[in-house]
Amino acid sequence: MRIIYAVSGEGSGHSSRAKEMATHLLGAGHEILFVSYDRGYAVLHKQFPCRRIDGLRIISKDNKVSMLRTVIYNLRMLPAYYRSLQKLRRIFDEFQPEVVISDFEPMCARLATARDLPLISLDNQHRMRFMEYDSPARLRRDRWVTEQVIRAMVPKPDVALATTFLQGPVKNSHTFLFPPILRSEVGRLRPSNQGYHLVYVTSEYDTLIETLREFPEQRFVVYGYNRNESRGNLNLREFSTTGFLDDLAGCESVIATAGFTLMSEAMFLQKPYLAFPMGGQFEQQLNAHCLEQLGFGLYGKRADRATVEHFFEELAQYRAALSGYSDGYSNNPDAPLNLQICAKLDDLLANDGALLRRFQQASQYA
Repeated sequence: MRIIYAVSGEGSGHSSRAKEMATHLLGAGHEILFVSYDRGYAVLHKQFPCRRIDGLRIISKDNKVSMLRTVIYNLRMLPAYYRSLQKLRRIFDEFQPEVVISDFEPMCARLATARDLPLISLDNQHRMRFMEYDSPARLRRDRWVTEQVIRAMVPKPDVALATTFLQGPVKNSHTFLFPPILRSEVGRLRPSNQGYHLVYVTSEYDTLIETLREFPEQRFVVYGYNRNESRGNLNLREFSTTGFLDDLAGCESVIATAGFTLMSEAMFLQKPYLAFPMGGQFEQQLNAHCLEQLGFGLYGKRADRATVEHFFEELAQYRAALSGYSDGYSNNPDAPLNLQICAKLDDLLANDGALLRRFQQASQYA
């Protein structure tokens, strides 16, 4: 089948997930055209047919979302977003897709609905819309707002394939839950403990860095400042996929923001995790909450000395809890990853998408 695969360009997790799914879909004989922007386009166009558009961005500073700067940036980009929508209409006309897959990209999702094309949402966001789960009472308002944002981004998916590392009951018959999608490179890693802690921040997080200086007996390998230099016990590194994965495999623990992809990879490699959710991002706060519920790490409310000390004191307990983690992955390190979600995609797309079209015809939105 001809598939337009629309991918959010915000962060690295969306494109990492899409690469794995596209490799499987191409191997099954489907034709894929990616649509993305920013990091998503930068990653995907090197390996797959991909068209660049403009897309929504979140602006942050010192691990907090700046709502004002985010709104101002996206308002200024409105003319570019309109041009991208016009461009997408031409792409749809030329490519003639039979199916649209959206990894939290809104324009292609809306075009799919407008053109009566079957739409699959494939992301980790839809677990927060279509799955029952516990969250702290203090985040009730943020939870409601997040659900409305997800609904606005992808209003009417015919099938929702949602990845999650803590599963709950689904709210409807067109939502299916799966373990997090792992990169094939991660599946090939052989974890070890080389005595350093891997630190990853998506934008400069000076408060955390200053706190880590207070632990001169510990070594930290830091990604996120895009430079190569040493500062006492801190070794800052420019981003490199291979280098980062090697450092992930060899670290004693991970100290980072609470992004879904890195947290999933750390769990798979059985690395204790100190999560500092980005302020103003409910999903990251939920990820950190689930991490603590599972016993795999600590939800860092403040990037201070007491929090980091507590995390180091509990490392042995986190390792013990992680030793039993599998979440549906094979114990054979050479076995293919992501088998469950790939099998569901195969079922949906078999016989020219017969099952997917049945979901579309029975859609609750009709």
